[in-house]
Amino acid sequence: MVLANNITTLTNNHCEQIVNLILPIQQIEFNVPITLDGQPDLLDIESKYHQSGGNFWGAFTNGELTGTIGLINTGHNTGAIRKMFVKKEFRGKEYGIAQQLLETLLAYCNEHHITKLYLGTVQQLKAAHRFYERNDFKRIDKAEMPTFFPFMEPDDTYYHIHLNS
Repeated sequence: MVLANNITTLTNNHCEQIVNLILPIQQIEFNVPITLDGQPDLLDIESKYHQSGGNFWGAFTNGELTGTIGLINTGHNTGAIRKMFVKKEFRGKEYGIAQQLLETLLAYCNEHHITKLYLGTVQQLKAAHRFYERNDFKRIDKAEMPTFFPFMEPDDTYYHIHLNS
């Protein structure tokens, strides 16, 4: 059975669904030591993502929120990718949710003249590292990150890509 994935912009009306998707993945599945208090952006999508000139998207599969990705426009034709998560049961190439979310973000960057992307993640998310690397992101040291990048605890692994316009 093929499930329909619908990628759409999320707003503050979706905060509860976003939190219910992301927190269990972080805390239970991967034991990342982070709480909702450490991620106030999850409770105000519009001011943290939309107001900067970025966006926040969700993938809905048969009406259920199954994936998210956020973009903070940091200025300097640069963006920070945040909150890329896909529910465990919907990961993998057969669903293609992560790829669709990333392609949606990249198309947005192209339309809005964002040419450089950075992201932080945690070491235990090995499949995420492979995903970013397959999509031409290069792993870099924290010292190579721009000073204006909005760092988050507990990120310890960093990636960058320069987009061709």
